[in-house]
Amino acid sequence: MEKWTKLTKKEINKRVFSALAENINFYEENILGIPGSHLDDKVFYQDAPFLQDAPFLTSLINNPNHIGCHTLGKSESFFHGTHQIEKELIEICSEHILKSEKGEFDGYVASGGTEANMQAIWMYRNYFINTKGAKNEEITIICSSDSHYSMDKASNVLSIGIRKVDVHENDRSLNPVSLDELIKQELAAGKKYFIVVANMMTTMFGSVDNVDTYLTALKSNNCKFKLHIDGAYGGFFYPFTGVESKLDFSNPHVDSVTLDAHKMVQAPYGTGIFLARKGLIQHTNTKEASYVEGEDFTLIGSRSGANAIAVWMILMTYGWYGWCEKIAVLLKRTNWLAEQLDKAGISYFRNESSNIITIKSEYLNEEIAKKYGLVPDNHHAAKWYKVIIMDHVTVERLIPLVKDLCELNEVSFA
Repeated sequence: MEKWTKLTKKEINKRVFSALAENINFYEENILGIPGSHLDDKVFYQDAPFLQDAPFLTSLINNPNHIGCHTLGKSESFFHGTHQIEKELIEICSEHILKSEKGEFDGYVASGGTEANMQAIWMYRNYFINTKGAKNEEITIICSSDSHYSMDKASNVLSIGIRKVDVHENDRSLNPVSLDELIKQELAAGKKYFIVVANMMTTMFGSVDNVDTYLTALKSNNCKFKLHIDGAYGGFFYPFTGVESKLDFSNPHVDSVTLDAHKMVQAPYGTGIFLARKGLIQHTNTKEASYVEGEDFTLIGSRSGANAIAVWMILMTYGWYGWCEKIAVLLKRTNWLAEQLDKAGISYFRNESSNIITIKSEYLNEEIAKKYGLVPDNHHAAKWYKVIIMDHVTVERLIPLVKDLCELNEVSFA
């Protein structure tokens, strides 16, 4: 697998400023037909000296519009320069991280994982309608009970059904009996097409679905299906942990993946990524967007180019090996916390390749949860509380939590 190479700060700055220079300049060019401009210069400084060494802030001020899908070859020429940076970012994510064949993918920087998941389900709904003559009532989303709420939102917005597979309480694995029964029920009810969403680290537990459990049940019931991977949390983490994965494009059954850069990548909020194999995103083309050069294949329409630039800058600062080191550090801290909980006899769930530890609610109280900002699975009736090991969550910050948990559970802190 090809690995992207880090760049120096000087090289990154040069690349971004060169791309911005290829975009339209509203103050120097007589452009009259675009409903946009640079950020309002009565509020935002256009020529502050520090901007000469601040490519991301300069991108925000220049305000490039990244409407459309740039991997398709044609998009708004006014912002061609920074569109190329987004295209490079999509290549890194598809080829280097998720093992796509070169040039065999499309994608764009979305507003977040929720939009990217909805884009996938919209795309597959239209695929079944366009290629199979399906009706909405014949299509069902299948996901686990631990899946993100964006699946429910997509079901609501797109007017298609949704069914959730039970998971085992302690290890969060898919229940194959529940899955098989669910599929049989849906087929008996007249469902013919299935949009299946497998999790690459769930938001609450960091759990990872065994995609073969889905595939075995779907094939044994002769189902017509499309498989999407929700890697909104794990997409920039799980592929770097050294585990063998079937949740990427090396698996021929995987046709699309969601990533979310405003989590582990620490990009600005409102930065998700949608990726799909070639030939699929055409099913979401809005031909009515005829005034848009290249038309529009995305759910969101106009998008901030600055967010795409931010993610590209972060990944190019680290390179493949630097990013692997970052993930290794977070895993080591997570291992430390898991070891302390084991010593204290405190029950928790953790996928060994995840940086999320979810503690059973009976081992803590609301005071501890509030003190450390622990998030429950349900604010009305919590069964679990999660700890997420991010860059700022050092062992020194974890020690007070462990001490409080030990004191509450009347065990000594070793």
